[in-house]
Amino acid sequence: MRIKRLFDILGAVVGIIILMPVIISIFICLKITYRGAAIFKQERIGYKGKPFIIYKFRTMVENSEDEGIPQLAEPNDDRLTGIGKVLRSHHLDELPQLWNVLKGDMSFVGYRPERQFFIDKIVKIRPDYTLLYAIRPGITSMATIYNGYTNTMEKMIRRLDMDLEYLNNMSIAEDMKILFATVLNILTGKKI
Repeated sequence: MRIKRLFDILGAVVGIIILMPVIISIFICLKITYRGAAIFKQERIGYKGKPFIIYKFRTMVENSEDEGIPQLAEPNDDRLTGIGKVLRSHHLDELPQLWNVLKGDMSFVGYRPERQFFIDKIVKIRPDYTLLYAIRPGITSMATIYNGYTNTMEKMIRRLDMDLEYLNNMSIAEDMKILFATVLNILTGKKI
């Protein structure tokens, strides 16, 4: 776990430095094209079951959950802004999570952190979800690569199975394999 954390810190620092021009460009573009906040913040549950604030570039209109009921994002969600569709399709909205990795809230590879509202629903079906709290959530995972966005409970359960498999077989080699597959998918334009 210490080697994984060291890798996360070094990777986040290098990633932030190298990607800073892209991060600044996206931020400026969002501020020019949209009046709201460019950075989206949301509470998620992570390591040891503790809440933390996840950061993303805003891809949806503000107050997209006006009724107060959390909603899952759909593939062609009408709440997405024009630039939000582009950011999401290339996973550029995830770049601010490098800060989450640097802070220790997240890792590069791990389960995707979820909101308590959806965790409560999952735990009713699969109490073993809480086993994931033994590790930090990640920016990417095998489930992210092969299961895509989770917009149904069925996909959430499939993602959980993949995340538990990762938990049981976690290694630096596995992390490298997942990171390589993620970068390859993004560079080749494969939807994940």
